[in-house]
Amino acid sequence: MADLDVIVIGAGGGGAVIAKELGEKGLKVLILEAGPWYGNKKWPNPNSQAGGKSSSTIDDLDVILYKQLLNKFEMNMNDLVSGRFRWGPADRSRPQWFRNANQKGVIWQCSGVGGTTQTYTANCPRAYPAAVDNVWPLSYQELIPYYEKVEATLPVNFAATTAKEDLFYYGAKKAGWHLIPTLDVISPGYRPQPNAILPPNENITNLNLTEEQLSWMEGCTLSGHCINGCPHGPSVDKIAKRSTNVSYVPLALKTGNVCMRPNAFVIKIITENTVSKGLHAVGVIIRDTWTGEQEEIRAGIVVMASGSIESPRLWLNSGLPENPWVGRGLVNHYMDWVSGIFDEKDLISILGTPDINPFVGNTCGARLDYPGLGTLQSVGMSPGLTASFYAVSESGYSFLHTPSINDPWDIKGRLYGYELKDSMDSYRRTLNVLVSTDDEVDQRNGVTLDPLTRDENGFVPVVNYQPTKPSIRKRSELVKMAADLLRKAGAKKVIWTNWPAGMMIHIESTMRMGFVVDHDCESFQVKKLYIADNSVHYNSLGGVNPTLTTQALATRTAEKLYEKYFN
Repeated sequence: MADLDVIVIGAGGGGAVIAKELGEKGLKVLILEAGPWYGNKKWPNPNSQAGGKSSSTIDDLDVILYKQLLNKFEMNMNDLVSGRFRWGPADRSRPQWFRNANQKGVIWQCSGVGGTTQTYTANCPRAYPAAVDNVWPLSYQELIPYYEKVEATLPVNFAATTAKEDLFYYGAKKAGWHLIPTLDVISPGYRPQPNAILPPNENITNLNLTEEQLSWMEGCTLSGHCINGCPHGPSVDKIAKRSTNVSYVPLALKTGNVCMRPNAFVIKIITENTVSKGLHAVGVIIRDTWTGEQEEIRAGIVVMASGSIESPRLWLNSGLPENPWVGRGLVNHYMDWVSGIFDEKDLISILGTPDINPFVGNTCGARLDYPGLGTLQSVGMSPGLTASFYAVSESGYSFLHTPSINDPWDIKGRLYGYELKDSMDSYRRTLNVLVSTDDEVDQRNGVTLDPLTRDENGFVPVVNYQPTKPSIRKRSELVKMAADLLRKAGAKKVIWTNWPAGMMIHIESTMRMGFVVDHDCESFQVKKLYIADNSVHYNSLGGVNPTLTTQALATRTAEKLYEKYFN
């Protein structure tokens, strides 16, 4: 594209949003994405051939190709070496991009158009107002119009209720919690999860239609496994789970002003320092992940939207000005995993059916919010992922932990052997609860550069996270609440996995607003350099999922950027 106005680095949760907003304002935008593009005719074999160079029209999107590549098969999607979703180059003969995280756990991110929203569960709750007001440089009231715009665009809907949500609500009510069917949460209670998933297909109960026919119609089929690919919808822009590659990317292309270039890893921000403008961004250097060739691209504005690890890594590898908060203050919602296993007769009594069938419905369809502590969320993960989550524990093997009479759990730690087999035999009668803590910012946590280790994109990031004492206390309270909810619902066995701190799924705050960027998300030290990803969050939002807030901020940032430099 000639005469570029804006370069956006990353096509994930924030990058696609700001590109669409700026494209609609008439700006010429180039999105650079390090990973592949699934469902675009120019890349029919995106993991084995280089394919085209760029795409700028919605006519290139192909739903048949999309469904061939992204589906519900666990190994096809989640295999860390050959699966579609991994953090690495499109070429599967090459290894993943290395991160030095010298602790037990996993960093759950993937490259590609859509970024990690390709594999997220589409949860879109707003931040707790109490976590924003008198804390952030912005008020919660200022965020509401941008929340509303994103919620209407995706769109966001309260999740449909299936058996696992019914059981979660039953347990929550028995535990004394009240329904709070609102988007702005100021008091504890349970509610349906606000999800970026289309409402159920209106023909879903029509016995004259096959599952295959339903999958080509508009609307969710409640077939579950949202965290894998969602192949349900008549066209790419009507796929039921609203990852950005099927929502904001098609809308960006429709503006006629946005071009997308996958397989392009940005390795340096280019700056100039003039008397009139001071230090300011003027472009980037990219590395083609197939050929290794480097190229310089210039534009009036550069937006980093490459995530809470890669944005600070790019800042540091570019040699931008020193700032003690670049890469620092990482929050992770210090997560945990609690499971309840139920007897058939109890489920029949409560639900009228002997099974919960976790794979039916939205993956995360119900939640309990507790401002000041965090959240509990029902999780209907697919069998393979469920088994893998049983196997990661800070406590070691479960045989090391015999429960005492006061413990709320029956099993603690990593399941193995017969115990794991028995638990997976009970998969259809298991309700899993994800604990997500109102995490505290600690400057000692974050992303630095490994001074000795480089990959083809520069010095690799070192990622470190240890929860603060308040976060440990809050998670402990939430784990007890989860066990109590499951017991009240009738669980005969409660398993506390005790995840290690390094289970990094909700990574935020490594380029904090007020410290690295101003309240419009422009860098304090490098003008015309903006950030539009989770890293600008001031804190952990109270423990809620971060994607909606990132997208609301990206919408606001587009508005502020345009007013300052183009209006």
